[in-house]
Amino acid sequence: MKTIKILAFSLMATSGMLLTSCGDDDSGTKLPPIGGYNSADEIGAADLIAYWPLNGDGKENVSGTMPSSSPNVTYSAGIKGDGATLAQGFLKYPSIASLSNSLTSFSISTWAKVSNNGASGSVFLSLTRPGEWAGNVNFLSETGWAQATSDSLTVKGQIVSNNALGWQDSRNTIKLDQNQMDENANNGPNDTDHVAYANKVGGQWFHAVLTWDGTTRMFKVYVNGVKISNPKWEDRGAADSPALAFTTPTFPVIGAFGTTANGTATESWDKAMTGQLDEMRVWKKALSQAEIGSLYELEKAGR
Repeated sequence: MKTIKILAFSLMATSGMLLTSCGDDDSGTKLPPIGGYNSADEIGAADLIAYWPLNGDGKENVSGTMPSSSPNVTYSAGIKGDGATLAQGFLKYPSIASLSNSLTSFSISTWAKVSNNGASGSVFLSLTRPGEWAGNVNFLSETGWAQATSDSLTVKGQIVSNNALGWQDSRNTIKLDQNQMDENANNGPNDTDHVAYANKVGGQWFHAVLTWDGTTRMFKVYVNGVKISNPKWEDRGAADSPALAFTTPTFPVIGAFGTTANGTATESWDKAMTGQLDEMRVWKKALSQAEIGSLYELEKAGR
């Protein structure tokens, strides 16, 4: 009987060692940090104000808010677990306090998979304004608007602020003419041979980040960890206040402008998105180039 007890204890101890010695991957090996981070959740953690994993229910994890409507949205394999698949679909949310307050700075990050369609843009996220198609902040890809013949996509950020800042855009430029090449000279070649611009007709996953720094007035767009916005459009000059002045109430919408989500769209280009989105986050600060690069590598690795 004593021998049996010793053997049983030995097996339990061995099992415990096996369970507690598991690392960060299936082989039990602890993965090395990327940029000093073990997971994407650690990047800007103190300033994260919204996070949509899009793993099957559309829940915004920081506030716990569920969508009030989500027509034509299903869930399938994404970059990290499942992602949202939109067939001219969108997710509309009730007002979320942290996204309704005027912000001094912000960053929006998402993974997207869209195609040029020659008909309408693909809205990643809009912080809507009552009765207006353009929200306080809009992050999208111009998959329509004369992009149908291009082998690349325009990724664009837009701000509408009720102070001297007004309407502001920042984006990459495709099919450059000579003036645009001169403006874009510090930005490197803007073509699909570079990984930062790799999203050809037919669509593939890419990581997009939009940053606004209210102190420096710099408005930047990044794709796959690399800054792609035209430097000519990044410096938005001085304004009367460092904070953006939002129109309220603001209802976040993933996949469409507010007019589409509210059923009041009147223009043919104002349609819900067809494509996929995953791992969408919003911070109340402008992420640094290093943070964005680490975020891209970590999420690409499923971390």
